[in-house]
Amino acid sequence: MQGSTHTYDTYVRQGQSAVAAADRKGTCGWVVDLRGNRGGNMYPMFAVVAAILGDGHVGAFVGADGKRTVWTVKDRNLKVGTNPSPLPAARPLSRTHPTVAVLTDSQTASAGEAVTVAFRGRPATRSFGMRTSGVPTGNRRHRLSDGAALVLTEMMEADRTGRTYDGPIPPDEEFLVEPKDIGTNRDRALAAATLWLGKQPGCQ
Repeated sequence: MQGSTHTYDTYVRQGQSAVAAADRKGTCGWVVDLRGNRGGNMYPMFAVVAAILGDGHVGAFVGADGKRTVWTVKDRNLKVGTNPSPLPAARPLSRTHPTVAVLTDSQTASAGEAVTVAFRGRPATRSFGMRTSGVPTGNRRHRLSDGAALVLTEMMEADRTGRTYDGPIPPDEEFLVEPKDIGTNRDRALAAATLWLGKQPGCQ
């Protein structure tokens, strides 16, 4: 997501409140819908889903030299390398290791793909929908002598298993449709995710 600091704070506050409200109702599983998420700043997104994602190493940026900058969720907040999130941590869930369905489409890009990657390899997790946009990358800002800044894409993303991504990320269950039928695909993907969740332990 892109926006001002105020926008980020509002997004995180509303998102965390929505997750907490759903948890209070006894939610047995979660749908993390990343369709249409074109990216921006990954910290607010992780601040909302961190409690669902769970603590631990959830991914990494990988440079051309192979050096990895690990993403770690601790106490329901994200740290990238040694850089902690400036945003408030999420509230704990009543179920600490919930079942999760992740939804993606061709507009899931950049930081949206970072969240997608963070759920790859997570136990009790399955993805549905369409392949992502194909830019699971990290940028670095370089300050120039005249004061201008140059932002270059210099890193790929890797999931918790070590697998790197440099193109579209396919879901576990893919729904191939024409662009004009994307609305139909959205319904099919959500229906499949809901059906799968309903069959998992704790949701039956």
